[in-house]
Amino acid sequence: MAKKKQNTENYLAQNRKARFNYAIAETFEAGISLTGTEIKSVRAGQITIGDGFVTIHNGNALLTNVHISSYVQGNQFNVDPLRTRQLLLHKREIRVLEKATQEQGVTIVPLKVYLKHGFAKVLVGIGRGKKKYDKREDIKKRDQERELSRRFKN
Repeated sequence: MAKKKQNTENYLAQNRKARFNYAIAETFEAGISLTGTEIKSVRAGQITIGDGFVTIHNGNALLTNVHISSYVQGNQFNVDPLRTRQLLLHKREIRVLEKATQEQGVTIVPLKVYLKHGFAKVLVGIGRGKKKYDKREDIKKRDQERELSRRFKN
């Protein structure tokens, strides 16, 4: 029996504003430490990462300000939707992230949340904040590419 090919474009949540507001230099795939009811909510797509960011505290990477809705049948096992969650990374990756955040204007933002072999993963990126003129340039480039594709299409 042939193996099923997994669709890599199947994300549970995306932070579309992150690539607009930050110039992403490097990305890392990290696991998330979740409780049982949280993973059920994540699988149902009840997660918002738009305001989230990653901090490094005592050698641990922590995902902060990410909202995972309470599971409907979770009753007393539900936890605070905005609690800080630990990211599962290798020590060397945490050191790279910690070194990067010591520079001014650099932050670590979650880009995508997806399932991989049944485990929830988050793609985090080291981002430097863009200035307003950088954002305008990106919009111009995107509009020009769209215009070119329209011309060649017709």
